[in-house]
Amino acid sequence: MDIEKLIKECEKKAQPQFERIDAIAYKNQVKVLDAFHAHKIALRHFAPTTGYGYDDVGRDTLSEIFAQIAGAESAIVSPLITSGTHAITLMLFGILRPNDTLLSVTGDVYDTLQDVISGEHIGSLRDFGVTYRKIELQNGKPNQPAIEDAVRKYKPKVVFLQRSRGYSQRDALSIEEIQTTCSYVKAIDPNIIIAVDNCYGEFVSEKEPTEVGADLIAGSMIKNPGGGIAPTGGYIAGKADAVQAVGYRLTAPGVGTEVGSYAADYRPFYQGLFMAPHVTAQALKGSVLFGAVFDALGYETIPKSNAPCNDIIRSVRFNTAEELIAFCRAVQAVSPIDSHVVPYPWDMPGYNNQVIMAAGTFVQGASIELSADSPIKEPYIAYLQGGLTYEHAKYAVLACAKNITKTR
Repeated sequence: MDIEKLIKECEKKAQPQFERIDAIAYKNQVKVLDAFHAHKIALRHFAPTTGYGYDDVGRDTLSEIFAQIAGAESAIVSPLITSGTHAITLMLFGILRPNDTLLSVTGDVYDTLQDVISGEHIGSLRDFGVTYRKIELQNGKPNQPAIEDAVRKYKPKVVFLQRSRGYSQRDALSIEEIQTTCSYVKAIDPNIIIAVDNCYGEFVSEKEPTEVGADLIAGSMIKNPGGGIAPTGGYIAGKADAVQAVGYRLTAPGVGTEVGSYAADYRPFYQGLFMAPHVTAQALKGSVLFGAVFDALGYETIPKSNAPCNDIIRSVRFNTAEELIAFCRAVQAVSPIDSHVVPYPWDMPGYNNQVIMAAGTFVQGASIELSADSPIKEPYIAYLQGGLTYEHAKYAVLACAKNITKTR
């Protein structure tokens, strides 16, 4: 098969999707610029701070512009947050108390959150007396009747939604599905706090979950909102009182976001946030092309090759572990960093199965950069995400397709 010819044909068919992605990116770029202009961002906002970080204008203003972009009352954007898992952990510990109930309405949480919620004798929510319940999805979508029954029965303080699919074979939640879920949960009890794991979904749609009914969202700055430039960090955004409670968990009760210095330059966070709508669009276009090509090669991909993307992740289901490993190794081989490294499955902290990870990234573990990973178990599904440029993703499609054909 002529792979290069196939890629060209798939690109032509994908043009309507590319145009839709570009239109969303433009609206989000305007939203970001409006926030920068409203807060009069200047060089002084990039200056580092030390010690306690009192009156850190760079830190505080970064949080304020993020809140405006997300349509939220308040936000915390901090280099002190180490990952998306850390951000979500802060969010949950900030708003839950002993004897409260946490209800996940999107089935199992992501692997790295399972110990956060249910681990024993490690400082988990369970250790602190928080009860956890979950409602499975129905055909990949929130099960409204089951959610309504669970809300009435368990009276949860927090309803949790995971926007992306984690290591499950489903599409990410659309912003419309999140809005619908928020609406009927709030109709039952308006005091319930709706918290969303927003990882991989930022800037994919014209709105964020906090603009359609969610009380809190959390995520990582080395995913979509960091634009491939932010070197670390995470965020929480939403209702002011809930964000304040999260701030007390980030530092200390009664202190909150009044402290927290950063001795490096804040510029990468501002510049990354500015670049985020465009970079996210590049990743989405790459995802669409991967879907179209591997669909044509006979593999099942999610989302479907002609369907809108609700996050930057593309899953590809392979027939064997060898095909999956060959795919991930091809991604690594075309990476700008560590292209000479050959990834192998290994025991990774927080995961129950061996995991293979292809991530030749400028920022370690940055999921907005082109990367792929998967647990080595049936069904053999690779989860591809990111891509700072469409051109890099296109080259990776070629390399992956050629590498897979060698295993057949």
